[in-house]
Amino acid sequence: MLNVGVIGSSGYTGEKLIEILLGHPEVRITYVSRKNASAASIAEIFPKFKTRIDLVCGPTDVKSAIGKCDLAFLALPHTASMEIVPELLKAKIRVIDLSADYRLKDARSYELFYGVKHGDKKHIKDAVYGLPELYRNKIKDAQLIANPGCYPSCAILALAPAIALDLADLGSVIIDAKSGVTGAGKKLNEAMLFSEINEDCKAYKVNVHQHIPEINQVLSALASKKANVTFVPHLLPINQGMLETIYFSKRNSRKHSGGLIGAYKRFYKNEPFIRIKEKGQFPRIKDVCGTNFCDIGIYEEGDKAIIIAAIDNLMKGASASAVQNMNIMYGFSETEALL
Repeated sequence: MLNVGVIGSSGYTGEKLIEILLGHPEVRITYVSRKNASAASIAEIFPKFKTRIDLVCGPTDVKSAIGKCDLAFLALPHTASMEIVPELLKAKIRVIDLSADYRLKDARSYELFYGVKHGDKKHIKDAVYGLPELYRNKIKDAQLIANPGCYPSCAILALAPAIALDLADLGSVIIDAKSGVTGAGKKLNEAMLFSEINEDCKAYKVNVHQHIPEINQVLSALASKKANVTFVPHLLPINQGMLETIYFSKRNSRKHSGGLIGAYKRFYKNEPFIRIKEKGQFPRIKDVCGTNFCDIGIYEEGDKAIIIAAIDNLMKGASASAVQNMNIMYGFSETEALL
């Protein structure tokens, strides 16, 4: 059995991780903790886990985690993971970090978008970006996984075939993204109160969102040239789920039989969690909520293309993809506990 810890287990992604891992036949949860809170039974924090897991969830004690875990999931706020990752890696504990602390290879970009100095630049270069559909071979042997953000997961999966196959004008990419409220985390925030978000939809951080450099970094690598997408996120009055509508001008599409749909189906033919819709069909958030699937629909006319993708921001956008990465790292069936 693989012994795993969930550090930061009282948030939305921590809760989902525990829920998924409890159904995994190869895994045993041996450590849970939360940041800046007194100790309590995890079943007190989440009554649905009563009789299923009997662990005390208190402030993070890295030495205790090291003594109990082979692998640690870090479901911590951005800027918190880099405080403990060096100690975990030194003790040979493998890490899957769900924060943004190790996603960006350029520490200056991280410091610009997250507003703090990076405290562990040494391990940035060693972190593997945890998007299985693109980096499975690197994930397998990684010691530190930088799990992608939810917006980037959806955007990159929707764009990867077009960019990698040189079917899109990289300078024309516009991403219109919409997410449920859990994407903002569990911290108290007046803007996230029910009365503030109910019966409303708003754009925020227009083209300055912290996930933009993450999207550009991966697309630039796929294209072998610099990407600079336009990205506009919106907040939906729903708990979880994400829909992104992406526009770009096509190039070289005549080289591929079956158009963009055919190209996307071939690109993702061996991917268990990518579902490409037939012509004229497009995904809905309800289709993917509670799953690790990314559903993609495609419209094309002349030189214009529209890609619509949907994921669950807490699942494929966070916790379920983290478990998918764990499955790859330890040679388990990639779909274990996820289908």
